[in-house]
Amino acid sequence: MSCPELTAAVAVLALLAVVSASAGGPPPEPPRQPADRSGPGARAGTVEKVTLFFSGDVMTARGIDQILPRPCDPQIHERFMKDARGYIRIAERANGRIDRPVEFAYIWGDALETLKRLRPHVRIINLETSVTRSNDYWKGKGIQYRMSPENVGCITAAGIDVCVLGNNHVLDWGYAGLSETLKTLARAGLKTAGAGKDRDAARAPAVCRIAPDVRVLVFSFACPTSGVPPSWAAANGRAGVHFLPSLSDAAAGRAARLVRRHRRGGDVVIASIHWGGNWGYAIPSEQRRFAHKLVESAGVDVVHGHSSHHVKAIEVHKGKLILYGCGDLINDYEGITGHESYRGDLGLMYFATVAAAGGRLVSLRMVPTQMRRLQLRHPSRRDAQWLHERLDRLCRPLGARVKREKDGTLTLRWQQPAMARQGTG
Repeated sequence: MSCPELTAAVAVLALLAVVSASAGGPPPEPPRQPADRSGPGARAGTVEKVTLFFSGDVMTARGIDQILPRPCDPQIHERFMKDARGYIRIAERANGRIDRPVEFAYIWGDALETLKRLRPHVRIINLETSVTRSNDYWKGKGIQYRMSPENVGCITAAGIDVCVLGNNHVLDWGYAGLSETLKTLARAGLKTAGAGKDRDAARAPAVCRIAPDVRVLVFSFACPTSGVPPSWAAANGRAGVHFLPSLSDAAAGRAARLVRRHRRGGDVVIASIHWGGNWGYAIPSEQRRFAHKLVESAGVDVVHGHSSHHVKAIEVHKGKLILYGCGDLINDYEGITGHESYRGDLGLMYFATVAAAGGRLVSLRMVPTQMRRLQLRHPSRRDAQWLHERLDRLCRPLGARVKREKDGTLTLRWQQPAMARQGTG
């Protein structure tokens, strides 16, 4: 996913800004392993429901990386910006000074309390950046994202379990950058899917065991419609991403065979797909058809779609959850103008509870967020209401409604399949 284009006025301000380098600060915290959220029942093998946290894009590069304790060289190679610290200045112009360096947990802000309160079994993000100090940027690509490996604590600070890497930024700093990304995340105890040292590694799912007889499998797919170059496709003996050249029935069949090779009884299966453009609410017919095929033929329990900079519609098909576009969760776009009508500053944390046996959706709770001073905060009541009304309007044509609860969270309402209503499914 590409950064929104800067307007000419903002670009000039950014280029003329005198950005002082951050110096000193505390040493980086050691990466923390994801917490055990299985509970006594899980260890006894009695899990009946599995709660999953999903986010859209988490982009901890550029301005985010620069406010953390050990950032990369700030030089970048964009048309309108040559120093990543310029994005900090733009955010500060919008909402006030950011004292830096910040602690790793800073960027998660209010989201940390939400994660602690709702205690999902597995936490899954689309990590849309390379984690490397490589200087071998991908020539001819307008935007290149990287985060310092020494700042990986900003991911573990939120107890993330799985980083989906099948996207259009993981190879921004070349094959050496991808290799360092994979090694850094592995050393930090983070599971990955969607990119690897060869085709088999890129296609393999991330596997999270939450009970002796219950696993969560996360498969990751990268589509050209989201800006992934076909040359990034992993092959025998070549690193890359799990590239999905089309959303054809044949592609769905290949995905089904891949899932069947890995799935066991008691598995909850997630297909995480980076697809489509950055802006626009329309759901292409080929995306709906492909998502339905994954549910019907591949046995996928949740389709986790991302690439759009804003939230998109949600569907429940045959009892299975389809998130067509989760929007951005963390980025450094604060203060950048253009596309304001989409309210890209507002995001959602998705908490899906599914039946451990069969993967049927039990509930979907969504918590609104807003980026302010490069940190996740609770939005105002007015902004949360706007997000609720917009999402509800988007979901209606797909047979679902969104309700705003007294505590400000959003919940999904949908037509239950006939068998489930009768208590037999």
